[in-house]
Amino acid sequence: MSKNSKTAVINMTNITKSYEMGTQVVHALRGVDVSIKKGEMVAIMGPSGSGKSTLMNIIGCLDVPSSGEYHLDQIDVSTMDDDEQARIRNKRIGFVFQQFNLLPRTSALKQAALPLMYSGYSLSERNQRAREALEQVGLGDRTDHRPDELSGGQQQRVAIARAIAANPSIILADEPTGALDTKTGEEILDLFEEFNKQGMTIIMVTHDPEVAERAERTIWLRDGLIVE
Repeated sequence: MSKNSKTAVINMTNITKSYEMGTQVVHALRGVDVSIKKGEMVAIMGPSGSGKSTLMNIIGCLDVPSSGEYHLDQIDVSTMDDDEQARIRNKRIGFVFQQFNLLPRTSALKQAALPLMYSGYSLSERNQRAREALEQVGLGDRTDHRPDELSGGQQQRVAIARAIAANPSIILADEPTGALDTKTGEEILDLFEEFNKQGMTIIMVTHDPEVAERAERTIWLRDGLIVE
């Protein structure tokens, strides 16, 4: 089956998001339609203030739109409350951030196992899944290391292991190579490509054209609208 014939894992229709800033209303998204198919690797680009972060937060079930419909894996999440969104988010989406967001005095194994605490797994199951995730990112021999004992690239690999430990259908990466040198950034993108080949949907929010070049498709935002 070709990717073009697969069902949409993300389907957004006429999504708007407005914020009140004092007496002003800021229209971050102005009627966005987005469809991303299962197994795609997509980049979202645009200048500062274009609505990228707002769109990412809505895709990641960290925020709800002001209006419009958002179906994630054919489930309407646009009107869910915080608890419902948290359950969906924990089960279906793995997050990777620019600054790694690791706990300073915690081993790689415990970092990778952390999201599984909210999914009903036993301690032994959590550790097993975390160990497998660390092996997948090439850190099987670093399970006991803390962030201060790891390079930047290794820290980002721990963050990726944390994102994939629950076997999500989507990886949502916000500037995943922004804090890394070029060579290490390429290695992280190679990992994403490998997960994508295994069937995972990868969405990267980035300012970097070289990162976007690794995606199959780029969604361009400007002034809260998709322009390309």
